[in-house]
Amino acid sequence: MPAGSPAPGRMPGDRIDALFAAAEARHAKKRRVVAALLRWLVYVGALLTALVLLFLVGYILANGVPYLTPSLFEWEYNSDNVSLMPALVNTLVMAALTLLMAVPIGVGSAIYLVEYAPRGNRFVQLVRITAETLQGIPSIIYGLFGMLFFVTALRWNLSLMAGACTLAIMVLPVIMRTTEEALLAVPDSYREGGFGLGAGRLRTVFRCVMPSAIPGILGGVILALGRCVGEVAALIFTAGSIAQVPDFVGGLASGGLAGLGAEFFDSTRTLAVHMYVLSSEALHVNETYATAVVLLVVVVLLNLMATFAAKKMNKGSKHD
Repeated sequence: MPAGSPAPGRMPGDRIDALFAAAEARHAKKRRVVAALLRWLVYVGALLTALVLLFLVGYILANGVPYLTPSLFEWEYNSDNVSLMPALVNTLVMAALTLLMAVPIGVGSAIYLVEYAPRGNRFVQLVRITAETLQGIPSIIYGLFGMLFFVTALRWNLSLMAGACTLAIMVLPVIMRTTEEALLAVPDSYREGGFGLGAGRLRTVFRCVMPSAIPGILGGVILALGRCVGEVAALIFTAGSIAQVPDFVGGLASGGLAGLGAEFFDSTRTLAVHMYVLSSEALHVNETYATAVVLLVVVVLLNLMATFAAKKMNKGSKHD
């Protein structure tokens, strides 16, 4: 065999390189086609989503803004003005009371599962599976549970407190899971740095880990807030539909703290329930659209406030 000739059954090196280059070119061309197709699918999906959102918002504004009359914002509700003001106040109170109960428990549970519980523990996995399952339960089931437990068993009747407790149970899995994911996204080097400086676990969590996880935690709170404001099915069975604002000032003046506490057990109506009642009666359809406009504005303002607070807290943590 002449010197320098390739061995039998083997191709020269240049030919092998050429074959690899040709195969790589074919695969690169296919990848470019697939990437372009997926990119255009993403663009089309985003465009359709934006168009649907704009259509819904525009439709609500076009049908509701002309009927935003001063009588719709009177403090007392009656069958003539169908005022939404009591429902608006009850919505804010309901959301605040719900988050006051759900956020500390949800965030505290997530901190325990991520920072204190052993990783890979079966109990932690069971809690996570349970939380994910609870997120998929329809709200009507929560409403029936709240009616049987809070309204009937505890004899709270249809009240603000029964509705708030039911909503707290509904949004607790959302807050817990989003907080847990936010804490897991924080690098372990933050924790190691805190431990290396001699800080305890609790101080490390609140001074090193939590500031970086605040935006994710507030994202879960915003999701929970949106569900609180827009919930209907669960509140009909637990809070009722009476369009009146609990007289907290009068209750505090007459009975002190006991009188103030009694006001939480009065039946109330939120904006979403107010919309449902008006639409089901079919007597004030125009006012229903006007209420939808107000509800939309309230949700947007609450989200903007939460986002602004997240940015402020994030800047404050960076300066520290």
